[in-house]
Amino acid sequence: MIRTEELCFRIGTFALQHVGIEVAAGQYFILLGPPGSGKTVFLECLCGLKRAGSGKIFIDGRDVTHLEPRTRGIGYVPQDYALFPHLSVEQNIGFGLRARRYQRQDIATKVTEIADLLGIGHLMPRRINGLSGGERQRVALARALVLHPKVLLLDEPVCALDEVSRQDICAQLLCIQRRLGLTTIHVSHNLEEAFSVADRAAILYQGAIQQVGSLDELLRRPNTEFVARFMRCENIYCGELISSSAHSCLARVNGSIEVQVPGRHQGKIKFVIRPENVLVSPPTHHHRRGENEFAANLVRWRDCGGYIRLELDGPLNVVAHITQATFAMLKADCNESVNVALPPSSIHVLRQ
Repeated sequence: MIRTEELCFRIGTFALQHVGIEVAAGQYFILLGPPGSGKTVFLECLCGLKRAGSGKIFIDGRDVTHLEPRTRGIGYVPQDYALFPHLSVEQNIGFGLRARRYQRQDIATKVTEIADLLGIGHLMPRRINGLSGGERQRVALARALVLHPKVLLLDEPVCALDEVSRQDICAQLLCIQRRLGLTTIHVSHNLEEAFSVADRAAILYQGAIQQVGSLDELLRRPNTEFVARFMRCENIYCGELISSSAHSCLARVNGSIEVQVPGRHQGKIKFVIRPENVLVSPPTHHHRRGENEFAANLVRWRDCGGYIRLELDGPLNVVAHITQATFAMLKADCNESVNVALPPSSIHVLRQ
């Protein structure tokens, strides 16, 4: 439904670099990346507010690279919503219809239908200045949807809202997207937001796509160290391979500890293990440690609500996320020893 090929755009010292993505019809796609990575520029190229320097943009199989924005069949909600403060909610929603010279009765019918769908019918006579952030977001969304676009582009649609409002709006966005069958690209830098709506995702950094896949793939099988860190994996290690077997290798890390990693590799490698996959148990004194097990000191811990975050100092410095029950079983406090295990099946080797 949405496809870009080798899309490039330069402004000042920044450049989109040969961006290629594919978004299937009816898919909710999240474009992730830190501020300044080019996410908004990419959306503006898609909807025609910026003209690509080179490359192609296809919407529903049609080459729209050089078409005017209003002919691309795209609904766009910018980050600041771009609502007209001198117009009422009803007039804001119907602005695009009036610009396209719809009949007055048709405009009234369409505006009422979309306002009722979004639960803002009672706001129709109000001016924009008196609305809350969540209400403004719904008005901006209604203005985009009233034109019945094939594609919906959302630029940081909930970044200005409080936590509860963000959760509510994300749930509503997903519900509306599913109900209308809209192909959607939603820009964000927030992982919780992404997990609440996305079918698939891409990570953009310095104008280049780093990886595309399901959120599970980005989370557990990152291609690069940047993707791993963006997906909040703090356990990243460099190792030198010293031996290999049919399905695994032994790597020396920090010049001393040996770690079994899955797959066959050569030379130097970089690997990760997510904090939630690190196993922590009470110290063992009377039995031989298993594969990838070692003693470590608990440096500090923090209750994060859904889990306890541990920082551990040993042959490897490790961050672990464990349950409240596991933490209670440890009966350990700062500067006390615990047993740490890195299951080989949970270790992922990054691409070089």
